[in-house]
Formats: sequence, structure tokens, C-alpha cells
Amino acid sequence: MCNRRTVLRLSGVALTGGVAGCGGSSSDATEGGTETPTEMETGTPSAHTVEMTDSLNFEPETLTVSVGDTVDWVTTGAVAHSVTAYEEDLPDGAAYFASGEFDSESAARKSYPQGSVSTDETYSHTFETAGEFPYFCIPHESGMVGTVVVESG
Repeated sequence: MCNRRTVLRLSGVALTGGVAGCGGSSSDATEGGTETPTEMETGTPSAHTVEMTDSLNFEPETLTVSVGDTVDWVTTGAVAHSVTAYEEDLPDGAAYFASGEFDSESAARKSYPQGSVSTDETYSHTFETAGEFPYFCIPHESGMVGTVVVESG
């Protein structure tokens, strides 16, 4: 069944055909008031994905989300990676995060490769504090860094 979320997931791939396949025009969905509420409108947290690639980068390198949203990091190639927050650069009051669920950057560094995310594995974190969250991959820190920007409502 087609709904607004399905159409949005198409992200430009045959968008016109996707809307037409749902029956009615796109103006019918917005003017008729029958569209399914978005996750933002319902207050349900959204999930976002960052791919960790064999090119040794996070894609996207910078991701903007809202407070309460979850980010999933997934290793898409053969090389294992980590997701490790730069502890000193986290916003005041923000929870520390790292794959392996370590409670500090030093613990994550000392324990690696424990906490590594292998092929087709995922690490997830829900952001409850607004601000910028810089992070890195322990074995590839010289170039594999990223930032999650968390905006309040």
C-alpha cells in the first residue's frame, strides 16, 4: 500500500510514478487532509543511517537530526570500523556513545578491537541532547571522522 512515507523513501527515483501509483494526485493527498502523519508530526523518533565504507569514511560525514532521533551506523564493506565519540567535544550533559557501549573514549581506545562493527553489523545511538557530536573510527582516525548535529524540535 502506498502512503506518504513510501513515496518519500523513493527519494527522487521515479517519484512521479510512485505518487501516481498511489491513486490520486499529490495535491489530493495534501489538500484532502488524508495523508499519513510523518514521524516528525507524531513525535515518534526517526532513524537515520550512516554507512561505514571500505573507502574509510562515514557516509554522510555530517548528519543533522532532531533530539530523540536514532542514528544507525552500518558497515557496508569488508573492513570493520568503530563509532567512537570525542568525549571532550560532546555538548554539556550529553551521554557518551561508542560502539561496544563503552562509558568513555579512553575505555573504547584501550579495548579496541572490542566494539568493532563488522560487515553488515549495526551500532545505534539515540541522541537526547541538542548540539554537535563529533566522532571517529579508532583504527582509521586519521581520516575517518564524522559529526552528528542534533537540533532541538
